[in-house]
Amino acid sequence: MTGQTIRTLAVGHVLAAPGHAPPQGPSLIRIESGRIAAIEPVAAANLDSTAHGLIALPAPSNAHDHGRGLRTVAFGASDDDLETWLPALAREPVIDPYLRAVVGFARMAEGGICAANHCHNTQDRRQLLAEAEGVARAARDVGIRIAFAVPFAGRNPVVYGELEDLLALLEPEDRAALSDHRGPSRSLAETMALVDRIAEFENDFFTVQYGPVGPQWLDDEAMTAIARASAATGRRVHLHLFETRRQREWADAHYEGGLIGFLDRLGLLTDRLTVAHAVWLTPDECALLAARGVSVSVNLSSNLRLRSGLPMVDRFRAAGLGFGIGLDGMSFDDDEDMLREIRLLWRQFRGFGGESGLSAAELFDAAAVVGRRTILGADGGGRLAVGAPADILVLDLAEITQDCVHDDLDILDLLLTRMTNRHIRHLIVGGRRVLDDGRCTGVDRPALERALIQDARRALADAPPDTARIGRLQRAVASFYRCGCHLKPAARHDR
Repeated sequence: MTGQTIRTLAVGHVLAAPGHAPPQGPSLIRIESGRIAAIEPVAAANLDSTAHGLIALPAPSNAHDHGRGLRTVAFGASDDDLETWLPALAREPVIDPYLRAVVGFARMAEGGICAANHCHNTQDRRQLLAEAEGVARAARDVGIRIAFAVPFAGRNPVVYGELEDLLALLEPEDRAALSDHRGPSRSLAETMALVDRIAEFENDFFTVQYGPVGPQWLDDEAMTAIARASAATGRRVHLHLFETRRQREWADAHYEGGLIGFLDRLGLLTDRLTVAHAVWLTPDECALLAARGVSVSVNLSSNLRLRSGLPMVDRFRAAGLGFGIGLDGMSFDDDEDMLREIRLLWRQFRGFGGESGLSAAELFDAAAVVGRRTILGADGGGRLAVGAPADILVLDLAEITQDCVHDDLDILDLLLTRMTNRHIRHLIVGGRRVLDDGRCTGVDRPALERALIQDARRALADAPPDTARIGRLQRAVASFYRCGCHLKPAARHDR
């Protein structure tokens, strides 16, 4: 990572804990050894005009993502409901893992993100270790903090249910293409061993988590082993949970006593667990997750684009269930703009018709405190305070307020109405300037993006996907769920 080390940062305003305390005026933030050493008030006259127009606030975190440098619509995986969309991911060309990650992380940084949960989607199941090394190198070069969730999977690779039921809906020539999906690509022991090998890449900007992809995609033996390994090592766990109604229906058909209770009996529900999406939780399940200290990643844009439903934020709040904010590689405008995502969540859940809803304090806690905790654990970050990690986002308040005719306007209200990635001037992570004037300092993102696209086009020319077959598979998958095949309880899990 080549970003410049920052010793002092002069700004016209500081939002140290947005929503909890009013903005501070002109300030000098001193940084030592990657942490905030002091926040000192200064006379406005001592600031130059550029610094006077800046505002510093805690940098947000991306609580759930997949780090794809090539966006899904760019390779033809058009937004649709999740289950019929997933087969279209086979259209993604196999590209250099470093390029894939570094472009994705650079875009996140340019969207204001200082840290992210990276749920890795393996392109070549034989090359997971090499892919992880590329991701670790990309995190270091961009300069944001990445938690790498090592993927564990092994059941229901195409549909939630019996593969034979899906094959019956396909033409004979398409059935053979699914033959290699009948078993897991790696044994549980092999994946556990890979966790330890990938952990050898760990540093201040790259850590490793267990990544059980989701209960519908992972057998009970593996989930039990992950729960035990997490307890023994202290490593966090990142799990997709109840993203769609069909996942909920499948779980209800297969776990007579309830999936959430089953996961609790396994010991998986702890304060080390983050569940992504959680769109279809009941109030009682929210209460149990809250009691166990579990965190949720809310992925509003993704859930809208993939037609999964609205996250139950009010239900989370009522239960005291902590939640962060994730982009899931599916930001609303496909631009990795975390500031717009924060504002979108604010508009959706602040309440309608005078009702009380999400507060600004809760919103920024989700973005900067809880989301960060799902990635890094309790490291004291998410606030601008003495001793906290110097992960600071600096916005151009002068541009945001250029048409304002009053001097007493609410700064927080202006940010929640207007802030986007175009207002970002600097992103500081661990005391290093990752963005300068909104552009990455450690990597040349536009050049890397051009290289990524060139690599993708070359890969497509060498090995073009069978798009017609993928389309037929998508139609068969849709028929599979319409006929309720996912509801067949092939094996009950009620212990």
